[in-house]
Amino acid sequence: MSGAADGTRRPERVLMAMSGGVDSSVAAAELVATGAEVVGVTLKLWGGPSDSGCCSVSDVDDARRVADRLGIEHLVFALGDDFERAVVGPYVEAHRRGRTPNPCVECNRHIKFDKLSRRALALGFDAVATGHHARIVTTADGPRLGRGADAAKDQSYVLHMLSAADLARTRFPIGHLDKAEVRRRAAELGLRTADKPDSQDVCFITRTDGRQAFLERRLELTPGRVVTAEGTEVGRVDALEMITPGQRKGLGLPGGGPRRYATRVDLDARTVTVGSDADLDIGALGVSNQAWAAGEPPADGMLVEVQTAAHGAVRPARWVGGDRVVFDEPQRFVAAGQSVVLYSVPDATEPQVVLGGGIAEPV
Repeated sequence: MSGAADGTRRPERVLMAMSGGVDSSVAAAELVATGAEVVGVTLKLWGGPSDSGCCSVSDVDDARRVADRLGIEHLVFALGDDFERAVVGPYVEAHRRGRTPNPCVECNRHIKFDKLSRRALALGFDAVATGHHARIVTTADGPRLGRGADAAKDQSYVLHMLSAADLARTRFPIGHLDKAEVRRRAAELGLRTADKPDSQDVCFITRTDGRQAFLERRLELTPGRVVTAEGTEVGRVDALEMITPGQRKGLGLPGGGPRRYATRVDLDARTVTVGSDADLDIGALGVSNQAWAAGEPPADGMLVEVQTAAHGAVRPARWVGGDRVVFDEPQRFVAAGQSVVLYSVPDATEPQVVLGGGIAEPV
């Protein structure tokens, strides 16, 4: 609640991002139940074909009908130009450079928690809410991002860029619920999204066409040679931009031999280097484009836990030299362009929180 001009307390005004899925639908209902003044908004980001369960006309309609059911106003913000500039364009450019980007992280960074948050502030809202499975933890140093209660659905990894200032004006109404409870509450409220499948994959890449067809429309793909570490050619590929280090299939290799994995993609030399599974082990990882909840990186040598995929394993490591993590034990290779997220080490007195993170770089 916030203070009104006459000194009374007025309901908190919250702009609720509603994707048309069950999570944001129940998040809106949870906010309404607290007495907040809630306005739903659906972001129209991608105007092209989509079959991933978001950004379609039917999703906008689902969000609008849920808002009607809850008795709240529903808006649609067309942010397609911003989405193209901040998410789709960089995604294509990253592939052009042989990197493996994470567009969902960049959408959160530039659209949901920048463009939308700034528009909400300009319209007089106190906060923005989303249906993410994450929690805000109060600490002596201010608000910090914590994991969602449902470990299988936790989305703190894709929200690691949020600062304390961002978190102060953000709400995650379902962070304390597991997915089964979210669906149960949706059904109890009679929301049309109760049984709707979760959205999958990248919203601007269809399952029918796939990533390669999307990239072919936006850049000229590069054929290349597949070589061993010694430089011996063992195969060829049609599109180097489609190869990710760690990949085993789709390398044009003959069958029958030992398993080989892509260990390096060199667009300039037009080659993919292959090696054994052991060649994918790394001991350290660089971190660029850093963002920290406290506004500054952890202390040099600090023990942290590191996650390098949205639902990947967490590995103990140390933050070293202001630009890299050094793992306690060898870690599977992480493609340049992926997100590296640092968490505090949990103990008996303090909950685990996101310290921040950045973009993976080879060292």
